[in-house]
Amino acid sequence: MMLRIMLLRMTVVLGLTALALYGSAHADYASRADVVEYMDELVAEHEFSRDELQALFRSAEKKQSILDAIARPAERSLKWHEYRRIFLQERRIEQGLEFWENNASGLADAEARFGVAPEYVVAILGVETRYGRVAGSYRVVDALSTLAFDYPPRAEFFRRELTQYLLLAREEGKNPLHLKGSYAGAMGYGQFIPSSYRAYAIDFDGDGLRDIWGNETDVIGSVANYFSRHGWQNNDEVVLQVKVEGDQLAGLANSSLNLKHTVGELQSLGLKLDLKQTGGDADFASRKAALFRMELEDGSEYWLGLNNFYVITRYNRSRLYALAVYQLGQAIKARREQLTALR
Repeated sequence: MMLRIMLLRMTVVLGLTALALYGSAHADYASRADVVEYMDELVAEHEFSRDELQALFRSAEKKQSILDAIARPAERSLKWHEYRRIFLQERRIEQGLEFWENNASGLADAEARFGVAPEYVVAILGVETRYGRVAGSYRVVDALSTLAFDYPPRAEFFRRELTQYLLLAREEGKNPLHLKGSYAGAMGYGQFIPSSYRAYAIDFDGDGLRDIWGNETDVIGSVANYFSRHGWQNNDEVVLQVKVEGDQLAGLANSSLNLKHTVGELQSLGLKLDLKQTGGDADFASRKAALFRMELEDGSEYWLGLNNFYVITRYNRSRLYALAVYQLGQAIKARREQLTALR
C-alpha cells in the first residue's frame, strides 16, 4: 500500500511539473501588455491583421533554452590556431568539394553576375552551416519572440528583427510559424537574419521565390549578392601574410576591423611586404588596409587585410572568422584544382 501511495504521489508531482513546463513554454504572448503594444504598432505602421497577430502570438513559444544560450557567459576567446582547427577540417573541405561539384553552374553564374569567386561563397556556407547541414532547429518566431520580449539587454534589436521577419513572411507568402533557424533567428544555409534576408536574399533561379532554406541556387546568389552589395572587388586580393619589424605596429595590430591606414603608412612603420604579393600594382601602397596578429601555438603571424577581407567581416564581425573563410575557400579551391588535373 505504501508503495502504491508513493507511486501515486510521484505521478501527481511529475504531472504538475510537466504542466508547469508546458504552461511556461506556451505562455500566451498575445495577452501581455508589451506584446499588445507591439501588435498595435504593427497594425498601425504595417497594416497587419490584428486577429492574425493575436493568433500568431498565442502560438509563439517562449524557449528557456534560447535565453540560456544567449545569456551563457562567453567561453575564453579562442586563439587563431584553435579557431582554425575547427573550420579547416578534412570533412568540411570534402563537403565543400561536393557542394561545389553539385552547384558548379550556379556558382559560375553568381561569379559572372556579382564578381564573387565560387570558393568564397562555398566557404561561407561551410563555416556557417556545413553547407546546410546545421542550419538551426528553432522556429524563427519562437526565437525572435523570446528574445524580443524576454531578453531585455537586446530586446530593441530583436523586436526590429521580429518585425522584419513578419514582413518577409508576408511578402514571400510563407507561414511564419513554419520557418526554422538558429536560437538567435538566423535562417537558412547562409544564416541570414530577417533584415539581411529582406535586403540581400534574391531569387536566383527565377522561380519567383527567395528560398534560402532549401534552394541552393538561391542560397548561392544571395550570399554573392550580400558580398557584392558590401563592396566586394572582383579578382582582388583578400588578405596577405606579411612580416613585421620593430615595435611601432604592435599597437595597431587587431585594433580595428576598419581599414584605417594605407599599405604605405604601415610599411613606414615596419611592415614588410613581398612585392610579388602586390601583383605588380604600382599603386598598391595607396590601398587601404588593416593589420591583424593571429596567435599560433608557438608564436604569432601577421596578416594584412584588404577591402575584400573587410567585406567578409561584414558577414561576421570577426578577424578569425574572415581568415577562416579565406583559408577554407583556398583549401577547397586547391583540392578542386588537384582533382581536375587528375581527370
